[in-house]
Amino acid sequence: MDKRDVARTLEEIAVLLELTGVNPFKVRAYENAARAIDGLAEDLGSVVSESRLREIPGIGDSIASNIAELWKTGRMKFHDQLSATVPPGYLEMTRIPGLGPKKIRALGEALEITSVADLKRAAEAGRIRDLKGFGQQSEKKILQGIAILEKGSGRFLAGEVRPIAEELLKGLKAHPAVEQAEVGGSLRRWLETAKDVDLLVATKKPEEVTRAFLALVPDASLIGSGPTKTSVRFPSGLAVDLRLVLPRQFPFALHYFTGNVAHNVRVRSRAIDRGFSLNEYELSGKRHAAIATEADLFEVLGLRYVEPELREDLGEIEAADKGALPDLVALDDIRGILHCHTTYSDGKSTFLEMAKAAETWGASYLGISDHSESARFYANGLTEEDLLRQQAEIDAWNKKAKKLRVFKGAEVDILPDGSLDYSDKILARLDFVVASIHASLSMDEAAMTARIVKALRNRHVNILAHPTGRILLQRDGFKFNAEEVYRVAAEEGVAIEINANTHRLDLDWRQIRAAKARGVKFAVNPDAHHVSGYDDIRFGVGVARKGWLTKADVVNTLTAERALRLFQARR
Repeated sequence: MDKRDVARTLEEIAVLLELTGVNPFKVRAYENAARAIDGLAEDLGSVVSESRLREIPGIGDSIASNIAELWKTGRMKFHDQLSATVPPGYLEMTRIPGLGPKKIRALGEALEITSVADLKRAAEAGRIRDLKGFGQQSEKKILQGIAILEKGSGRFLAGEVRPIAEELLKGLKAHPAVEQAEVGGSLRRWLETAKDVDLLVATKKPEEVTRAFLALVPDASLIGSGPTKTSVRFPSGLAVDLRLVLPRQFPFALHYFTGNVAHNVRVRSRAIDRGFSLNEYELSGKRHAAIATEADLFEVLGLRYVEPELREDLGEIEAADKGALPDLVALDDIRGILHCHTTYSDGKSTFLEMAKAAETWGASYLGISDHSESARFYANGLTEEDLLRQQAEIDAWNKKAKKLRVFKGAEVDILPDGSLDYSDKILARLDFVVASIHASLSMDEAAMTARIVKALRNRHVNILAHPTGRILLQRDGFKFNAEEVYRVAAEEGVAIEINANTHRLDLDWRQIRAAKARGVKFAVNPDAHHVSGYDDIRFGVGVARKGWLTKADVVNTLTAERALRLFQARR
C-alpha cells in the first residue's frame, strides 16, 4: 500500500457517502483528505507511525484514525461498512461521464437501476427521458457515456499502472537469481493506457524468482503459474504477467513482448527474408553474430535500433532500414517547466513550494500560469489584482534566485467567441500566455475551429493547452478541424501542448506527426497543480517520443533566454 492507495480509498468513500445522500460537508471532508494525502510531500508511513496525521491540514480525528487503520491493516472498517450499504453497480456507474452520485441515486430510486447494464437497458428503452430532472438529451448523453466507458473497459491509466510495475520491477531486480529484468508491453511503449502489466525476467532459477514475485503481491489472486509464466490479478482488476526466460533468450523475448503485433510480424518477416527464423526465444537459421541485446538483434537484421516507443508499425521499420529514424527527445533535454498552477488559483502548493520543487527537479526556468478570471467559480481564477500580487512575488524570487528563473504567465480561457479572458493590456505584462478551452465543449466542428483559430491569431498567445480537451477513459475530445488549427499554429508560431497530466496526455501521440509535418512546435507541460505533478513530465516525454519528436521540436528544451525570446517574438 502507498499514499495513492490511501487517497483512492478516501475518494471512494466520498463518492459512497454522496451516493447514500449524507451531509455534503462530510463528503467534502473526505475529498479534502484525499487531496491532502495525494499531495503529501513526505513519506506517509512515517507520518502514520509518528501519529502526525492530524497535523495535515484537512484531516481531523476521525479521518486520521481511519487512515491509520487502513495503512496498518490494509482494511478500513468504515469503508467496508459503507460499501455494504450501496449497490455494487453504483460505483461503476459513477465512471460514466456526466453522471454524478445524485443522479445515480435518483435513477436507482425511480427505476430500480443498480448496474450499468440496467442503466443501458433503461436508456435504450426510453424509460429515463420522462423522469424529473433528466429528459431526452440526458438519456442520449447517458448512452454516449456508457459507450465511452465500454470502450475503455478493462484498461487502466498508464499513470496509475506504471508506478506499480516499477515497484515490482525494483523488487525483482533485487533478487540474486534475477540476471536481467524489464517492463514490457504497452507500458514499455509508453501507451497512455494499459490492459495489464508484463514483467520479463532472465533467470536460471525460475522457481525461486516465482516465489519471490508472489511474495511481492500478497493482495493479488493467483490466476495461474508455471515454469515460464505466472499471472496474478489485483483487487482493482489489473492483471500482472511474470514471464521467465533463460538469460540467452532475454533479448528476443524483450523484443517480442514489447512491440505491437503488427511491428513484430514485420520484424519476423524481415528475418525470414534474410534466411532466419525469429521467435520469442531465439533467432535461428544461418550463422550470425552473437546477440546479447535488442540492438544486436536489429543490427543482424540490417536495421538501426528502433526505440520501444516507436514499435507500432507506423513506418519505423522503413526508417530503420534507411537509417532515417529521428533522434528522439529525452527527459534530460527538458530545461523548463511550463503550465503550472499554485494556490493562487486551484493549485495545492504555494508559489514558493512550486519554485523550490522545480529547482530540485533540475529545471532552469518555471512558467507559472494560474487560471484566468472567468474560471473563478470552478478553478478560483485570478482577477487583475490577484495577478499583480503574484507577479510581485515572482519579481521577489527572481531578484534573489541563482538557479531558477520564473516566468510570469497565465492560463487564459478561450471564450466561446474566440476572444481571451484577459485584455491585451493585461496579457502584454506577461512573459508568456497559455490559452485553453474549459467550457462550451459541445460546439460543432466549424464553430470550434473558428474559436481556436481566433485565439491563435492573438499575438500574445504562446501555447495552446490540452488542445483536444480529452480526458482519458472519461471523455472524448471536442471536434475541430485539426489540419486548419495546425496550419494556423505553425503560421503564428504558437506551440501546441503535449499535456503530461496522466488523465489527459493531450495532444494524442497519433496526431503529433501530422502537426509536426505542418511545422508545429510543441511544449511538453505537466499542468502541475502540486509539486508532485512534475513527475508527470516523463509521461509527456513518452508521448512526444511516440510522436517521433526530437529535441528541436520541443520549445521547453531551449534555454531560459531563448525560450523567453521565442515567446516575446510575436509581440
